[in-house]
Amino acid sequence: MGPPNRAGVVAALGGAQTLAWASSYYLPALLAAPMARELGIGTPAVFLAFSLALVVSAGVGPAAGRLIDRLGGRPVLMGTNLLFAAGLAALGAVQGPWALAAAWALIGVAMGSGLYEAGFATLVRLYGQDARNSITGITLIAGFASTVGWPLSAWLEVRFGWRGACFTWAALHLLLGLPLNARLPRAPATSRRDARATKAAGSVGGDGMPPRHATRTAALLAFVFAATWFISTAMAAHLPGMLQAAGASLAVAVGVGALVGPAQVAGRLLEFGLLRRVHPLLSARLAALAHPLGVLALLLAGPALAPLFAVLHGAGNGILTIAKGTLPLVLFGAAGYGARQGWLMLPARIAQAGAPFAFGLALERWQAGALWLSGGVGLTAFVALLLLGRTTPRPRP
Repeated sequence: MGPPNRAGVVAALGGAQTLAWASSYYLPALLAAPMARELGIGTPAVFLAFSLALVVSAGVGPAAGRLIDRLGGRPVLMGTNLLFAAGLAALGAVQGPWALAAAWALIGVAMGSGLYEAGFATLVRLYGQDARNSITGITLIAGFASTVGWPLSAWLEVRFGWRGACFTWAALHLLLGLPLNARLPRAPATSRRDARATKAAGSVGGDGMPPRHATRTAALLAFVFAATWFISTAMAAHLPGMLQAAGASLAVAVGVGALVGPAQVAGRLLEFGLLRRVHPLLSARLAALAHPLGVLALLLAGPALAPLFAVLHGAGNGILTIAKGTLPLVLFGAAGYGARQGWLMLPARIAQAGAPFAFGLALERWQAGALWLSGGVGLTAFVALLLLGRTTPRPRP
């Protein structure tokens, strides 16, 4: 069979990304409690091991990006399927806390080289500056990772236990994920100019703007990504509890929380449709304002506007996920994209690892007032995006 067309590439990569997210990022929500019970440890210890995986993924990202710049995404992503399978199989066989930490660290290596950043870099390596719509496409598909992953993990845990669930996810990476990534086209050979840009991206430089402006742009982007990932991870971990602290009942909190996923997909559809005609910087600014506006509505009106908060937060988060892929492409260009993306996302991964603990502490101490923290962080991201537009010169074609 010949290489797939672009729609086939997006479908294959989106399916592989759905599997990768469902079997890693969304796994602890369903399996942490039964893991902790059988291993005789506290549930927070399981989430601490998961945080270790996120820190490991941060360190792996730049190296994985450089590999994709050199070799293309196909061999790297196929390798991550093997890493995911090995890590999940090891997780299913653990007998104590140290083995648990080691298994999650191995999964962290796979996450750092196999989640969205690697998928975005793969598309940019294939399609260059024309990759924006393809990036949106894979996020539309993988946006259903929790919708697929949580029910499947729950069913597997009831039917086979948490160990059987881990072994099943490992098998799916070999039987489904590996063939999907194998369907990706081989990347074209790199030119000398691209090789120079890849080397320059090791310091987060830009090929097309003065070094001083490139450094400032990279710093602002890295801050925006860290701030927005802090918010999204904090909300993913604490949204039901936060809504209850704001006065909602448990039933309302769960129902409102269920709106976030569809709102994320709706935001990505908006980006794919109406917002595709505007600069990604404008759509990112609008998205960064969504969470602070939702916070203001919830704090002023209480649970009555909780659905509005969920929709604003979800839609903004959905668009910002795409912006993490498109803004570096537009501002710096396609050459050296993978390595640069790895460096830009390193602070975001670290912020993501600390977000559940930090926001949980704020929620315990301030109750609904913790929303001022997430809303304030969202406003700082918006201000950084405004500064980005004022201080960044237009890069060369």
